[in-house]
Amino acid sequence: MKYLDEYRDPVLARRLLEQIRHTVRQPWTVMEVCGGQTHTIVRQGIDELLPAGLRMIHGPGCPVCVTPLELIDKAIDIAGRDRVVFTSYGDMLRVPGSHTDLLTVRAHGGDVRVLYSPLDAVDIAAERPDRDVVFFAVGFETTAPANAMAVLRAHQLGLTNFFMLVSHVLVPPAMMAILDAPDCQVQAFLAAGHVCAVMGWTQYEPIAARYGVPIVVTGFEPLDLLEGVLMAVRQLQDGRAEVENQYVRAVRRSGNTAAQDAIRRVFRTGDRAWRGIGTIAGSGLMLADEFAAFDAERRFRITDPAAREHPACIAGDILRGTAVPTACSAYARQCTPRSPLGAPMVSTEGTCAAFYTAGRAPVPAGERQPR
Repeated sequence: MKYLDEYRDPVLARRLLEQIRHTVRQPWTVMEVCGGQTHTIVRQGIDELLPAGLRMIHGPGCPVCVTPLELIDKAIDIAGRDRVVFTSYGDMLRVPGSHTDLLTVRAHGGDVRVLYSPLDAVDIAAERPDRDVVFFAVGFETTAPANAMAVLRAHQLGLTNFFMLVSHVLVPPAMMAILDAPDCQVQAFLAAGHVCAVMGWTQYEPIAARYGVPIVVTGFEPLDLLEGVLMAVRQLQDGRAEVENQYVRAVRRSGNTAAQDAIRRVFRTGDRAWRGIGTIAGSGLMLADEFAAFDAERRFRITDPAAREHPACIAGDILRGTAVPTACSAYARQCTPRSPLGAPMVSTEGTCAAFYTAGRAPVPAGERQPR
């Protein structure tokens, strides 16, 4: 396929791996912060092909996975109410809450629908003024522009029955929280190309300067990731800490300014809880005061539920990059994509799902060490 096959060329991949081997002269640890990148790395076995001493850590790059359990429970509460049409992207339906999930709510008669665009939810609200229509707005900066456009469209139409349950998170504050952690092992980052296609990379420049870590904006295909790793390692070996762009075919330094304008118009930044990580200051998007009438939490006035994670699930350690799925006692036993205990096994971008799909075997109990 044009513009895709070129980035999966095995000959070029071997050349890049050889360059990486010749460049690495001491142990280094690199983290990718994108679920799509994680799946490519694990599916293609890139992490197992890298030279000894060069380790990939899989960070909190799955927006479904970091959506806090409390908000999942709120979504389940809203979706089960009369005269509510609850809409969402498909991954969210199977994410476990404290007691059940949205798919079960639908099986029990709740009007829960999978949509491909938040603008479809606006259309439903316009067609069904007798129903409250809620869209579960989950994601990083990548999906924020479309959700902002949906709010602006609903505002333009004067709809009073369209609402958003917002769980948008921002990547740069999460990277700083990881770097500030006392057990941080990250020495360089691969930044998500699609996030930077929207936001550009100027927000990463102060992080690279402050923490002395290289950051490479990287694409999603095998050659993208191998080149991104090579660029990061070259910086580490040279003692540099800069933001470089590997994903030149899609990303500009300034990003998509029209998309950024829509985000700034509709949302404001605030503190946001990340599942398994905790609250990170300034890491979330909330509806701005002008659009507060579209806030589902305000409309339905749900008190914060007493959320409870499954005791066998180590999703928090997985999302922080301090453990790998195969080190979990429940992985591929109690927890599989058909019967997930935690969000990283549900989402198509989750690290646990990536390992399971790639056939990575559980580590015996006596040998469980993070890789």
